[in-house]
Amino acid sequence: MRGLSAFLLLLCLQRVKSDESAAARRPNIIIIMADDMGFDDVSFRGGREFLTPNIDALAYHGRLLDRLYAPAMCTPSRGALLSGRYPIHTGTQHFVISNEEPWALTLNATLMPEIFKEAGYSTNLVGKWHLGFSRPEYTPTRRGFDYHFGYWGAYIDYFQRRSKMPVANYSLGYDFRRNMELECRDRGVYVTDLLTAEAERLIKDHADKEQPLFLMLSHLAAHTANEDDPLQAPEEEIQKFSYIKDPNRRKYAAMISKLDQSVGRIITALSSTDQLENSIVIFYSDNGAPSVGMFSNTGSNFPLRGQKNTPWEGGVRVAGAIWSSGLQARGSIFRQPLYVADWLPTLSRAADIELDSSLKLDGIDLWPELSGSADAPHVPREILHILDDVWRLSALQMGQWKYVNGTTASGRYDSVLTYRELDDLDPRDSRYAVTVRNSATSRALSRYDLRRLTQQRISLTRRLAAVRCGDLQRSCNPLLEECLYDILSDPCEQNNLVYSERHSDVLTALRRRVQELRASASRPGNRASMPEADPTLHTCAWESFEVLKPRIVPLECDYVGVPC
Repeated sequence: MRGLSAFLLLLCLQRVKSDESAAARRPNIIIIMADDMGFDDVSFRGGREFLTPNIDALAYHGRLLDRLYAPAMCTPSRGALLSGRYPIHTGTQHFVISNEEPWALTLNATLMPEIFKEAGYSTNLVGKWHLGFSRPEYTPTRRGFDYHFGYWGAYIDYFQRRSKMPVANYSLGYDFRRNMELECRDRGVYVTDLLTAEAERLIKDHADKEQPLFLMLSHLAAHTANEDDPLQAPEEEIQKFSYIKDPNRRKYAAMISKLDQSVGRIITALSSTDQLENSIVIFYSDNGAPSVGMFSNTGSNFPLRGQKNTPWEGGVRVAGAIWSSGLQARGSIFRQPLYVADWLPTLSRAADIELDSSLKLDGIDLWPELSGSADAPHVPREILHILDDVWRLSALQMGQWKYVNGTTASGRYDSVLTYRELDDLDPRDSRYAVTVRNSATSRALSRYDLRRLTQQRISLTRRLAAVRCGDLQRSCNPLLEECLYDILSDPCEQNNLVYSERHSDVLTALRRRVQELRASASRPGNRASMPEADPTLHTCAWESFEVLKPRIVPLECDYVGVPC
């Protein structure tokens, strides 16, 4: 019996070593997410008002994600990424979670960090969460992240890390943590730099570990801060864009510039610690920019119509790029439609993680296409952009067809809201290719290129990445009628096909599929604000207010120094 026990123990030890070895071979996964960045605010699409050389270099050396789609707002977009499911299946389909609201991404969903943690990864979130915090079990380190450094809510001030929700009777509250504890060091440091430095630290500390790294760097930029001072950047950065006439757009350019520098710093950290070759790096924005209106940051989604929180391409088609040494077709444009919920199964496949079929994912595995040849055939697929029965709005894409029924904000944001500035041009644009090649990102990635990143290659990719609109034929008024587009040939949604007899079968199929999806939808998780959430009742911080006893006497919180 002792011999049998020893044999079984040996088998177990070999199995453990085998599992550890497999985990060590798995790639590091780094997701860098911008917040509310415009579709046209990366210069690889051809914009010249300000440049993003590091982000562009990631696209030119890796693959430019031409048709990357995400839900049109923060909470549903982040929920879709981490759960691999449509917002209708996680209760996040109607608007975002405001800090004073007692709800969260459904606890029934198994999230990406939980899956990767189970597979042996170190799972880390740096930056924004925005998936609920009114109870401790809603927060990042209870949802699969080993470590969190950042904020729980919707947004914060870029220097003081406080936020005030745009609802009556709520005060400023501090919102920044290291795991579950308030983190008060380095007050006054610009938050884009602060988050980047923490991500660099994690990468460097991980260099000698066999455990693979999962790191999500979820930036505040370029979301607005509080209403009284919405656009913020260091003054020396703003001065670099003094040629831009609009002072708000000048600040926005500086915010994007710091974000672009962050990408370069992350790539450099991976390279300097010899972890880059075994890493997958993704950059994208959570949704389109809010060009005008609430939380407007002046971001541009040109030439697409609409913006954040609309069903149009300007709200749901986002800028993105991916790099990995395992991509065969590095230096090419990936035109396969890709939805953020696809990242969970796609990255799991890349990491050789087998997913349980009980997860009931809406995302699909596109790693074979993404990592394969440039001419890999497209996978037919659907993307449910929005299905919100509170606002009576649906937007569904199946293959090349897109169906929209209803809109938001009484149609105020349904048109093309921004245009390219032709006079305020970045002085570096005359040497654009040199600027890209001299970026930190390009210097690190060029060693893996099979062919040199020439000016001709850059110019060709930039030209091919530009979105061009056709002639306006028959517009659609979503307040009065349904809309149907061939989104492949009509990316600017200018020609409504809903009355075309030739497309009647397509229209019928899309209507039917919306009804099927509606039947599978969960109830929205939204709940009304709770007065108990007010930071004045909780040491001037946003806390898990459903489980804390509020103070009897409110504090005065509108000044620096509280609660830190």
